[in-house]
Amino acid sequence: MDSLIAVREALPYLVQGAAVTITAVVGAMGLGLLIGVPMAVGQVYGNRPVRFLVGLYVWFFRGVPVLVLLFLFYFGLFSLMGLNLNALAAATLVLGLTSAAYQSQIFRGAIQAISRGQLQAAKALGMSDIMGIRTIILPQALRLSIPGWSNEYSIILKDSALAFVLGTSEIMARTHFVASRTYQHLPLYITAGVLYFILTWAGMRALRQLERKTRIPGYSHG
Repeated sequence: MDSLIAVREALPYLVQGAAVTITAVVGAMGLGLLIGVPMAVGQVYGNRPVRFLVGLYVWFFRGVPVLVLLFLFYFGLFSLMGLNLNALAAATLVLGLTSAAYQSQIFRGAIQAISRGQLQAAKALGMSDIMGIRTIILPQALRLSIPGWSNEYSIILKDSALAFVLGTSEIMARTHFVASRTYQHLPLYITAGVLYFILTWAGMRALRQLERKTRIPGYSHG
């Protein structure tokens, strides 16, 4: 009975934390998209220095744990750059930079799945490389990337739980705060897990609907 009372009283507080988690995840996914698409294009169509720089970026952010990146940027690099960011903004930025490394590889694979003859045909019609990539290649590649993008969403959502170490008031931070005062650790952390499951299910379902709506009948990357 004490466990049920603790969960019932803490649930509105934890749901508010879920809103903070959604804000961080959506912001990180959006930032990763804005950075990841140009990096993917550069890795496929860029010259050797561009491919090297993109590969170095991807290697760094895929090779360092997210927890280390959060501490590295929040307590180190952001201060050196003179950026006075709150915990939520810093966590969103770090998660977005990390997501960009993974999303760039998702988009790179989608771009490479499209026949190079399409870009050659666009150039034969008088289009520049940039116009052909922007109007022909990317619209197809973005459609093909949605399944991989939905997988990236679930990863970023789970990684966002690490943001509590910076003091971000998301689900995990609020759960830990309540559990340390009520000593009802098991039911409260189960509740937090259910909230993460619901957010994962809702996001994956929304992206699946987006995939259906953007699908071109009769079209496949094969």
